[in-house]
Amino acid sequence: MPFDKVDSKVDFPAQERAVLAFWERTHAFDELRRLNAGKPPWSFLDGPITANNPMGVHHAWGRTYKDLYQRYHAAVGRELRYQNGFDCQGLWVEVEVEKEHGFADKKEIERFGIDRFVEECKARASKFAAIQTEQSKRLGQWMDWDHSYYTMSDENNYGIWAFLKKCHSEGLIYKGFDVMPWCPRCGTGLSQMEMNEGYREVGHTSVFVNFPLKTRPNEHLLVWTTTPWTLSSNVAAAVKPDMTYVKVKQGDALYYVGKGNFAAARTQPAPTSDKSNMPSLMSIQAMFKNRGASEIVEEVPGRSLIGLPYSGPFDMLPGAAEAVASHAVIAWEQVTESEGTGIVHIAPGCGSEDYHLGKELRLPHIAPLLENGTFRAEFGLLAGKRFDAVADDVIADLKRRGLLFGKELYLHRYPHCWRCREELVYRLVDEWFINMNWRERIMESARQARWIPDWGLERELDWLANMGDWMISKKRYWGLALPIWECQQCGHFEVFGGREELKAKAVAGWDRFEGRSPHRPWIDAVKIRCPQCGEKDVSRIKDVGNPWLDASIVSFSTMGYFTDRHYWEKWFPADFVVEALPGQFRNWFYALLTVSTMMVGRSPFKVLKGHGLVLDDEGKPMHKSEGNAIWFDEAAEQIGVDVMRWLYASTPPDRNVLFGPKHCDEVRRDVILPWWNVYSFFSNLARVDGFDPRKHPAERVLGRCSIAGFFPI
Repeated sequence: MPFDKVDSKVDFPAQERAVLAFWERTHAFDELRRLNAGKPPWSFLDGPITANNPMGVHHAWGRTYKDLYQRYHAAVGRELRYQNGFDCQGLWVEVEVEKEHGFADKKEIERFGIDRFVEECKARASKFAAIQTEQSKRLGQWMDWDHSYYTMSDENNYGIWAFLKKCHSEGLIYKGFDVMPWCPRCGTGLSQMEMNEGYREVGHTSVFVNFPLKTRPNEHLLVWTTTPWTLSSNVAAAVKPDMTYVKVKQGDALYYVGKGNFAAARTQPAPTSDKSNMPSLMSIQAMFKNRGASEIVEEVPGRSLIGLPYSGPFDMLPGAAEAVASHAVIAWEQVTESEGTGIVHIAPGCGSEDYHLGKELRLPHIAPLLENGTFRAEFGLLAGKRFDAVADDVIADLKRRGLLFGKELYLHRYPHCWRCREELVYRLVDEWFINMNWRERIMESARQARWIPDWGLERELDWLANMGDWMISKKRYWGLALPIWECQQCGHFEVFGGREELKAKAVAGWDRFEGRSPHRPWIDAVKIRCPQCGEKDVSRIKDVGNPWLDASIVSFSTMGYFTDRHYWEKWFPADFVVEALPGQFRNWFYALLTVSTMMVGRSPFKVLKGHGLVLDDEGKPMHKSEGNAIWFDEAAEQIGVDVMRWLYASTPPDRNVLFGPKHCDEVRRDVILPWWNVYSFFSNLARVDGFDPRKHPAERVLGRCSIAGFFPI
């Protein structure tokens, strides 16, 4: 994205590079640390940047804050640690390595070799950590770059083991079944905390379907769904007991539909982009009129329909056979008159709410999809096809058998994978969780800190009060090896708190693991004996950890909790942390608080500051695919980093900032150039007056640069 040229003879990027060279030549940063050594400590904890790609300008906002606050506290005489961090593990790195090799799915990774794949992920993280280090130096950020922490380190991984062991000692680790958002391309589930970033506006074909009542000839339940593929796994139909339903006669057939739903105008979310071709939704009453003459012949309460058996839409499929005996109308208070037909199709194997309702009522859970989102072989005409490619097949088959009442295109916000951008699907899976019934303890830790802006605490407490259990497992490769060894004979599982504890219990495979980092596939070689049943070949579960575990332990692993408790006590809790607001209430802030509360029963930070998003000049989010992303190197060498530092430092942190040629050039013309003119005037007079900076060593060494950036004062 080009930036306009400003009519100036001053080359600010060149001057910034000269200042960097001056700092390097004079060892300015080292001298500052020497001057402040032994003074009262000020502890800053860095939220790790993901080491997966070069920096964009949006990374520079948080890093500018980190530099400003540390420069200020150093200037007033405080000792600092200056430790930078890199987030190295997880699906975001895996996806990029997959792209490099053109891998389409997990099977190709396994054919390539998990060991080779993991080594390439590790190398990618190291490569971009080095690139981001140089970019951060170009930003003018002072950190102890030679001692950055990496979440892929042994210390960090074993630190998380210690946390999970402590959770297990309180009986909080469990394996459970649930219907979770699942990415068919990545082949893994997404936890509740990962669901804030991936919603996109899409149009799906929704259908209105007849469910014939078995005991009432020619009578039907009218059901609506935006996910036609889930009809393959229908188990029940839900009504609200105290809601009024109408029986509508059309020809020889009678249809039950909610009274309010029947007459109400139907709406869909207003499109946020140009979707003028999206059709308006018809009311159900209008749908009947389009099909011919109809009349309401009776009104009945929902409770009168409960228990009525019906024929499911795909009872002929072998995979749906288990549900046939359960097809009946059930009661559910969540049914509303504001959406649908007032009769809800229930598929406990295909939806989270459906699953929990089915669990409560002991309904069967039919799980039709494989890991890659395709139907199992026992689902006949749908077998081998992806869930998002069968709508036309489902509709054609329903129409052929006289069960299709109508269809329409429905616009709504639908979850997508926040890494690969594919549509998610809700799928019944077995995962590992931390029971979060101790949330009150975490909320108390959150209250111990000051939050900037102050509404941040309320936002965090709201998340803590309403979150579910923490799903900590990922069916992937490059990440924390969950320290759980599960016996396949009796179901007992062990959670290990560290390397030496595992070594003491290992009965096989330690020689193949010795000298390796605790990652797949090497850690998978270690076997233990089951203390419950005596089985002597117990393996680690194949899952890796939720990536937010990686950064959750850094207030312990990076400050010496496991190696030098005296040092840790000097620096814990951190005086200050700062990261972008969106999502972090349920991600890093939440993870930090959770781990610290479990480990030591208090907040890991005293003050937390959050900031908004970096948007383009038009107020749109920056995306590479949209062509409006601005890379850090491009901006630094065209406008200079003092422009972006000033723009970030002068923006209220709870607002979003507009960044692009328009706003950057305004800062350059209206702020930087006037300042330069003032400085130039001063320096010319000082030169005439014979001022010699070499006679002022402190000013010479520290560069006499403002805490806002390179600009000299």
